[in-house]
Amino acid sequence: MALVLVSCSGNGIDPDNGPDHHAGRNLSHEKIVLGARLENPYKTENITKAMQTLYPTKADRVPVRTTDLYVRFLPKTEEQYAALKDMDIRLTDHPLDYEILEEGDWYHDPEVPDDMMTWQYAVVPHDFSFPEMEYEIIDECHISENDPGTRTEDGVDWEAVERQAYVLTGNESFLAPETKADKVSPSGRITIVDEASEDGTPVGVKGVRVSCNTFVKFSHAYTDEDGYYKMDKVFSSQLRYRLVFENEKGFSIGFNMILVPASVSTLGKASPEGVNVTVTRDSETKLFKRCAVNNAAYDYYERCSPEDLNILPPPSDLRIWLFHKLQSSSSMMLHHGAILDTDVISSFLGDFAPLVKVFVPDITIGVKGKDDYSSIYSEVCHELAHASHFRNVGTDYWNTYLLYVLGSYIASGGMTYGDGTGTNSGYCEVGEMWAYHMSSKMWHERYGGTYPSFGTTFWFHPQILRYVEETGISTWEIFSQLRSSVTSRDALKRALMASSPDKADRIELIFNRYM
Repeated sequence: MALVLVSCSGNGIDPDNGPDHHAGRNLSHEKIVLGARLENPYKTENITKAMQTLYPTKADRVPVRTTDLYVRFLPKTEEQYAALKDMDIRLTDHPLDYEILEEGDWYHDPEVPDDMMTWQYAVVPHDFSFPEMEYEIIDECHISENDPGTRTEDGVDWEAVERQAYVLTGNESFLAPETKADKVSPSGRITIVDEASEDGTPVGVKGVRVSCNTFVKFSHAYTDEDGYYKMDKVFSSQLRYRLVFENEKGFSIGFNMILVPASVSTLGKASPEGVNVTVTRDSETKLFKRCAVNNAAYDYYERCSPEDLNILPPPSDLRIWLFHKLQSSSSMMLHHGAILDTDVISSFLGDFAPLVKVFVPDITIGVKGKDDYSSIYSEVCHELAHASHFRNVGTDYWNTYLLYVLGSYIASGGMTYGDGTGTNSGYCEVGEMWAYHMSSKMWHERYGGTYPSFGTTFWFHPQILRYVEETGISTWEIFSQLRSSVTSRDALKRALMASSPDKADRIELIFNRYM
């Protein structure tokens, strides 16, 4: 993959150095293959040696302090992992001081069982208070940007010291060529092409975290709505760039054959100036679909605002899992308290069911056969509409609803939603009317053209809500009636008629049309 390096102008990306439309084609997005262990140039003792080499007369007067610890943790439960995340630790699933023979998106230590979380590597402050779990301190490190003492007028070129440490540890090949130009922090733009929108003009991958590192020196930044990012550190060596699908809106996109909430997509190694990439349908499949799901979810959260649809967004810390070998999607909301019979989950997810025991997802998106942005967009809007509904009605309602949906699917041998005659079918009736209505509405407002017919052939007839909106009843007014007491289409009709008595006759006419 030829990653186009970023040259920054006063307004961001140099227009003569545009995004790479071939991103992800030649990189593996499977398991990382490690080579030999390397000597970490940022070890305190190595920075000290470099200091003594370049500044022999100052070395005794300018101390090299340990600023950070390179460590690894082995959390065995979701609670232990959450404790680390609550401490705002950036974790990686692979060691940082090894040669990488083959890039990839994930790694699992061969000494850790496949059904358990692997070692999680991190760089933490030197005075870090370790939680109660298995951990190991690998190296004491000095990263000059993290030492307030290096910011004083000490006459030391700490970037030169850092470069010298690379030379002394045999890592000179990692260094970028020195230039006389001013050093800049990595910056760039991550975009994706939606062929059916904006005339195929690349749009930003929104709110996603871009991570870069060389050994234990990291920097992170979130993309803005147009996909631009800028790191807060300066680097001298070639960097590994990755997208971490942990969105600033409060959702993560996971399941990458690893038991962590957020998947990672490698962008490969590039200049310390930064990298900008455009993802297309021709990019690696997982990378494209993660970016499409990310943007669809970001848009949904944005549209929930009081200035737009004015509905409740999904709950915070929403976990979305992508299944590339499944077609069906679900909004089980397990992470937010919904508790389902494990046999039911197993029947629905098959071989994947055991994976939910550590990191329970809220939403699963089956992306098999969904190869274009627009089909992914409608699927995500549908499931996030369920998540908004969940916030209105609570876990008891949701458990009843899901037991009907999944139970009827299994009992009928794969007949989606059953036939509407089973016990508690009304819960499904209301929930699917709302979700299909929202996916149709949002898809139409994004893409235009003929109004889509998502779900209109099912027995619950979601088009009813479209026609209700055409009477002048807003999306918010419909959503506000999706309370825990509304457990059937008839109950929804009565609630809407009571809230809009001036439109009661028209509402009844619309509902009765689909008796």
